[in-house]
Amino acid sequence: MLQPELAEKIVTEVQRLMSEEIIVVNTNGIIMASTNRKRIGTFHEGALITSQQQKKLIITEKETVKLEGVKAGINLPIFFQKEVIGVIGITGDPETVTPFGEIIRKMTELLIRENYYGEQFDYHSRAMETFVLEWLQAKEHSPDLLERARALGIDLELNRTAVIIEFEQSPLSRVVWSSILKSFSQNKNDVLTRSGNVRIIVLIDCSHAITIKNRLESFFNFIQSSFGICAYAGVGQCAVPSKLHDSYAQAERALKLARRKKSIVLDEELTLEMVTGELTEETKTEYVHRTIGPILKEKDLLETLAELFRQNHSLKKTAQSLHIHINTLHYRLKKIEDLTRLNPTSIHDLFSLYLATLFLDEQPKILKDYS
Repeated sequence: MLQPELAEKIVTEVQRLMSEEIIVVNTNGIIMASTNRKRIGTFHEGALITSQQQKKLIITEKETVKLEGVKAGINLPIFFQKEVIGVIGITGDPETVTPFGEIIRKMTELLIRENYYGEQFDYHSRAMETFVLEWLQAKEHSPDLLERARALGIDLELNRTAVIIEFEQSPLSRVVWSSILKSFSQNKNDVLTRSGNVRIIVLIDCSHAITIKNRLESFFNFIQSSFGICAYAGVGQCAVPSKLHDSYAQAERALKLARRKKSIVLDEELTLEMVTGELTEETKTEYVHRTIGPILKEKDLLETLAELFRQNHSLKKTAQSLHIHINTLHYRLKKIEDLTRLNPTSIHDLFSLYLATLFLDEQPKILKDYS
C-alpha cells in the first residue's frame, strides 16, 4: 500500500506547508522518504513503536538518547481502512510541531486514499480496455472471455453499435478521464472504456431507440464547456454479436473523416469515403504526385481548384469567391490543364482532380516537400 514513490510524494506535499524535517516510515520502522536524504533506509525506533501502539508518540530531546535513529518531534500513525500502514514524523520542538500533527496526518491519509482509488481506476480501466479489444478481435466467444464478461456484468449476446470517440488534447489527467467517463450517460447494457490516451470506445446496446448523434453532441458540449476539450467521433452500424468487429471497423473508417471534419460521422452516411478510406497513405500520396504534382508549387492554382469544388463547379461563384475576373479563372483552369494534362471540363479528369485535392486535404504534409 505505502510504496516509496507515494512516500516521496507525501513528503513533497507536506514540505510545502512547513519547513521542519519530515519523514515517512513503514510499519517495520524503516524510513522510506525524508526531507533529509541521508535518513532514508535507516531504522527509526520511535516510528516502530507508533506503528505497534497505533497512537501518536511525542519524542523529547531527553528521549532521543533512549531510542534508536530518532530526533525530537512527533510521530503519527497513518491509517487506511482502519489499519496502520505507516508513520509520518515531524522533527522539531514537540510543543511547536504538535499543533500541526493532526492536520498533517489527515492530509497524508487523504493523499493515500486518492492514490489508492486512482490506482483502482487505472486497474479497472486497463482491465476493461484489454477485455473490449479482445472481444472485438475474437472470432468466437471462448470460455475465458465468457467468464470475464460475467465478472464484468457484460452481455455478449446483444446487438451493438460501435462508437469511437477521439480527443484532440493529450494526455488527459486521471481526474479528467474519470469525470469524462462518468459523464457519458449510458444505459446499463452499454459498454464504455478508454483506449490509449486519447480515445473512448463505446459499444451501445441497439435494442433501445436512441439517437446516438444527439447523445454524442450533448456529451461533446459538456466536455467542451467543463474541460475545454474538443472531440470527434466515428459511429459504426448496428451489428449482431458475431459481427461486432465489423461495426468497430466501420467506426474506424468513419473516424478518419470525423478527424478531418472535427465532427461526428456515421458510417451509414459515407459514400465515396467507403472506397478512399481503404487506401493507404502511400497510395494517396503517389496519386497526388501523379495528378496534381506539377501544380503543388502553384498556390493560386491549388486554391482555385479547391474553391471550384467547394462551389460545385460553378465558375461564376468560384470567381466571385476568389475575387477574380471570370477571364482570370478561365486562364487558371487552362494553366491547370496544361500542367497536369487533366481537363477540368472532362468528367473523368475532373473526378481525378477532385480525388487529388481530397487526398491533399487529408495529408497537407505533402506540400512541405514543395515549400
